[in-house]
Amino acid sequence: MTASVRRLQVVPETAGNPGAGAPLYPERVAALTRRAAAGGAPAVETHAPATGVRIGDLPQSSPADIEDAFTRARAAQREWAQRPVKERAAVFARLHDLLLREQAEILDILQTETGKARPHAFEEVVDVAINCRYYAKVAAGLLAPKNRAGALPLLTTAREVRHPKGVVVVISPWNYPLALSVSDALPALIAGNAVVSRPDNQTALTTLWAHELAEKAGLPKDVWQVVLGRGRAIGGELIRRADFVDYTGSTATGRGIAEQAAARLIGCSLELGGKNPLLVLEDADVTKAAAAAIRACFSSAGQLCESMERIYVLDAVYEEFVQQFVGHVNEMRLGAELAYTSDMGSLTFPRQLESITDHVEDARAKGAVVLAGGRARPDLGPYFYEPTVLAGVTPDMKVHREETFGPVVSVYRVFTEDEAVEQANDTSYGLNASIWTRNVKRGRRLAERLRAGAVNVNEGYAAAWGSVDAPSGGLGDSGLGRRHGAEGMLKYTDVQTIAVQRIFPIAPLPGMSEQTWAKTLTAALWAMRRLGLK
Repeated sequence: MTASVRRLQVVPETAGNPGAGAPLYPERVAALTRRAAAGGAPAVETHAPATGVRIGDLPQSSPADIEDAFTRARAAQREWAQRPVKERAAVFARLHDLLLREQAEILDILQTETGKARPHAFEEVVDVAINCRYYAKVAAGLLAPKNRAGALPLLTTAREVRHPKGVVVVISPWNYPLALSVSDALPALIAGNAVVSRPDNQTALTTLWAHELAEKAGLPKDVWQVVLGRGRAIGGELIRRADFVDYTGSTATGRGIAEQAAARLIGCSLELGGKNPLLVLEDADVTKAAAAAIRACFSSAGQLCESMERIYVLDAVYEEFVQQFVGHVNEMRLGAELAYTSDMGSLTFPRQLESITDHVEDARAKGAVVLAGGRARPDLGPYFYEPTVLAGVTPDMKVHREETFGPVVSVYRVFTEDEAVEQANDTSYGLNASIWTRNVKRGRRLAERLRAGAVNVNEGYAAAWGSVDAPSGGLGDSGLGRRHGAEGMLKYTDVQTIAVQRIFPIAPLPGMSEQTWAKTLTAALWAMRRLGLK
């Protein structure tokens, strides 16, 4: 069974853009790339993955460019940190408004650089807007000095003070280049840090566009720097100068960054890979679950760390769910038009196409059944691959345990809730999960049994991801540290305790023996326990 696919409508390089401007025009590309601290290393050529059309030459950063970026960032950070928190936060409240008003151009750029469908590009705009609004509102409260209980009631006062770390490095990936570059940089900036961003070359224009918009919103020059280059070429240069590293990407690279950060005794936050499970219980609304699973599995052509790659369906509803789900897959429209006319776009790199093809062909050769999709579509563009559903997947197949990171999902029949939990947890990853049930209390109880940093009940990923007041991150091979919530900002700060001792020190009074002091303090501790004091 193969997907019904709409013919891609290629936008010629010389054509006008349906949105605001034409991101492929050389003058616009040049204006954005001039914002980068780059040019000291040979440029690289980038292409639109959906069409193969050349975007332009992207300048690269040399060690001297990087050193200059850090020098300017550190100088700017000192002044930026002296501004009141509310003044820093106001910049990002304005960024929220500008982003929503000027979203047409960034949607075009996102689609051009990634190949994703427009609805999935719009998710990135929503993500950044939500984070701007949230942190602009809560930053002053999170960063304000806080009184803490002192060692001895009335005699000791303690105060917690937050200081920015200095210069934060944000290394962002190509799959969600707006969301994962800006939404990580903005809490670091509001906290009083400077940021040096290293976006992937393929999607650098997206970050540079956001950099331009942030300065339009009032962010001072030099506080946010953008450097360009492949990770293996400049990653070490960045980490050895950083005061904190924020990375989103592969588990293998994340381990290397953690080692380098540990060697320098600096902090890091890592969101890495996933092999996320979706559970459909026997009391689920199958019609809603089957429809929602399309977005949960195939957003950005499955190139999303949060997306579902495994679906476990209770036997009682297995046939009904699979029939409806496959039916929806077969109706999906593929294309990369700069408009809301496609359900799924292109893959971004040839290596993604190769990996996905390898997983599917390995499964097919070992006996898996392809229920939908299962083939590349070069007639649509260089890296298009049909949304694919597999059944009969066994542990000896690559797709069973390895992260596919593409539009491929395997469905499994299970017979009990316990079996579903056991199989869902049978992975080294622990990023995201989804449960479908009409009984919300049951869903919450079951969620607590799943080994995942986030669990969505009756949603795929957007509910947990969009709840930015709650922390988001992975367990196991899915990483460490959290974005969103209080942790998403406070990780970019160093905490200091200032304690003041009144009247007399915590020590024997003049003329008092150590033994008498010990007895006196023991009695005081018993009294504090009885009174319920901290």
